[in-house]
Amino acid sequence: MSSKRYALAAQKRERAGKGIARQLRRENRVPAVIYGDNKAPVIISLPEKETRLEYHKGHIFTNLCEIDLEGEKILALVRDVQLHPVSDKIESVDFLRVGPKTKTTVHVPVHFTGYETSPAGKSGGVLNVAYHELELRCVVTDIPEAVEIDLSSANIGDSVHMADVKLPKGAESPSKENITIASIVSPKEFVEAEITAPESDAEVAAKAAAAAGKDGKPAAKPAAKK
Repeated sequence: MSSKRYALAAQKRERAGKGIARQLRRENRVPAVIYGDNKAPVIISLPEKETRLEYHKGHIFTNLCEIDLEGEKILALVRDVQLHPVSDKIESVDFLRVGPKTKTTVHVPVHFTGYETSPAGKSGGVLNVAYHELELRCVVTDIPEAVEIDLSSANIGDSVHMADVKLPKGAESPSKENITIASIVSPKEFVEAEITAPESDAEVAAKAAAAAGKDGKPAAKPAAKK
């Protein structure tokens, strides 16, 4: 189970609104809100640099944050991060206030182990991963860093289903379907699947544009030799 946490120092905000938010961003601070645990929402601001560094570490949605709000310690989990559509700078952050027994739903990365030394790996099999993350419901203090799936005995033709995965203690999957997480195919099957894959809308449009003239009319056929 994951026990990793990170800390951020926050400041209280007296007011909310777009104008206040823009002013905070000019001051290199990120508008944020803390809600949940049957308590009134609290509007805060965070230091932009430290928040950005934690975000890019990739753990911000699964590790707990210890917020120091001017001396008050608040344990919270990030539920949403809004990014600027052009610069990708963090525009705002939503935190869920949690307690030691709070349960939540999170998306946890999947790590496959042992594949290279497995019979399938040694035979040149291709691992097709359908789900790189799994949706789990668990206590916030027991959110796993990742779900590990051992493929050391996998053969070509095998598939990994949700029912085959050993979930961390206390975690459960909200999904009622026995989804296929990954499958292993032979190199030949993989190449054939790539060749027969249906064309995307963009590919179809590109071919249509290439077949048309500059004025939008079909390209003229070359004149027959006389």
